[in-house]
Amino acid sequence: MKVMAQMGMVMNLDKCIGCHTCSVTCKQAWTNRAGVEYVWFNNVETRPGQGYPRRHEDQEKWKGGWELNKKGRLVLKAGGRFKKLMTIFASPVQPELKDYYEPWTYDYETLVNAPLGDDFPVARPKSLITGKDTKITWSANWDDNLGGTTELGHLDPIVEKVRRESEDKIKFEFEQTFMFYLPRICEHCLNPSCVASCPSGAIYKREEDGIVLVDQDRCRGWRQCITGCPYKKIYFNHKSGKAEKCTFCYPRIEQGLPTVCSETCVGRLRYLGLFLYDADGVTEAASTLDDKDLYEAQLDLLLDPNDPAVIRAAREQGIADDWMDAARRSPVYALAKTYRVALPLHPEYRTMPMVWYVPPLSPIVDLLSEQGHDAEDHGNLFGAIDALRIPVEYLAEMFTAGDTEVISDVLRKLAAMRAYMRGITLGREPDESIPASVGMTEESMYAMYRLMAIAKYEDRYVIPKAHMEQAHDLEELGCSLDFEDGPGMYESGPFGEASGRPAPVAVETFQALKQRQTSDVPASEEALRGRVNLLNWDGNGAPPGMFPERSPEDDS
Repeated sequence: MKVMAQMGMVMNLDKCIGCHTCSVTCKQAWTNRAGVEYVWFNNVETRPGQGYPRRHEDQEKWKGGWELNKKGRLVLKAGGRFKKLMTIFASPVQPELKDYYEPWTYDYETLVNAPLGDDFPVARPKSLITGKDTKITWSANWDDNLGGTTELGHLDPIVEKVRRESEDKIKFEFEQTFMFYLPRICEHCLNPSCVASCPSGAIYKREEDGIVLVDQDRCRGWRQCITGCPYKKIYFNHKSGKAEKCTFCYPRIEQGLPTVCSETCVGRLRYLGLFLYDADGVTEAASTLDDKDLYEAQLDLLLDPNDPAVIRAAREQGIADDWMDAARRSPVYALAKTYRVALPLHPEYRTMPMVWYVPPLSPIVDLLSEQGHDAEDHGNLFGAIDALRIPVEYLAEMFTAGDTEVISDVLRKLAAMRAYMRGITLGREPDESIPASVGMTEESMYAMYRLMAIAKYEDRYVIPKAHMEQAHDLEELGCSLDFEDGPGMYESGPFGEASGRPAPVAVETFQALKQRQTSDVPASEEALRGRVNLLNWDGNGAPPGMFPERSPEDDS
């Protein structure tokens, strides 16, 4: 048994309100620069929907992840070394820009500076790739809030599969439609197919905490990693010619701070913590024959941090005691393994993903309320799970490789917790039969409630700091910003990019942000001359053109 540590994340989908704050803050921190205009390390999809890039879950087309060959051995779905060598200069099995979307801005210059006339000026959309006029046809969030689902919902790969099995299971009439939000980042898998796909060996998994990074010095831009990743969470920077991906905000993690997307999440739905797993068992678990058994196989990989044998083996592997303590207090371990309410995303890809999800229950409550029932009564909740507006089959295809029993068990636990706590809140005697009906004790159900509903900051984020003796190993070899004109590579400016330009330009550096946000002195008039990006303005100074000039008559 080789014990290793893995930073993991759990997201409670019942709490996601689709505000996209996580996406915007991640964009500002990591991909707000030239070459990655179309890139969203974090995005929030409305399901059902095609996702971003569109139909990324269709592995019959994109060939992402792993599969078992005739001998039962794991092989890349896109082919082994020989096939990759044959297609190294032309890899057609990957999304094009149209599958992501062509990023755009608007011609604000014409709108703002147009001369006085009878016609109202128009800010035409301009491509951030070519700088030319463009027609907006698609974006990273095109399906938001069921936008167009009645017409395009059938293109969701999961809807297609469920419909093939039961034609009447999913319909898109208004009164029957359903939706929930699905935030997505890189899964930082235990068995990452992107690492195995890279001909240059540029993608690696950090031994210290399992975060998957791209070594920009070794990356040659072959883009085989994009094909290999079934979640399509690796992107190509068309300016640097390098691959980039979510870094799990490792500079923050090393300081014991949560990722930017977690820190800024309005719904407080994200949990961060440590998993301990048996590295020697990863290949065997990923080689499980039946797709429906992959969830249990992945759970078996996760080790109990309270087990004396695990503690002894962890010490032999050099895992520090404070990291072991963090693993024992880990909220992600509790939700995934102890309470078994968090599930991995598409375990059938056999990558062993380490970002887990608590499936949504809320629509069942809405349905019961609309029908005039007591929506919090456990008898009503249990009876309605099979008639959930979000079909159990849809959730199963997403989180358990089609095993509806696992999904139903999770939903029953969530429903039991809601009914049990409602009774306590109303001053009734606790009903011990409710937790017993889902195989839990009253104590464990209350502990699960505290973690999922009212957990404090330090309970949601249990992140051990990196040790000084690891400093050399944790050097920023994989920083996706290490190239010409990236943050930190050019002069600091007071406001960064000029809004409205049709050509892609790099935004200001982190140093510039720090200067503006910490300085008490307004920027000079000369420095502020020209257009101002109001999204990044801190309020210091009044650049010419922002407000009308005062005339002498105004002062009299």
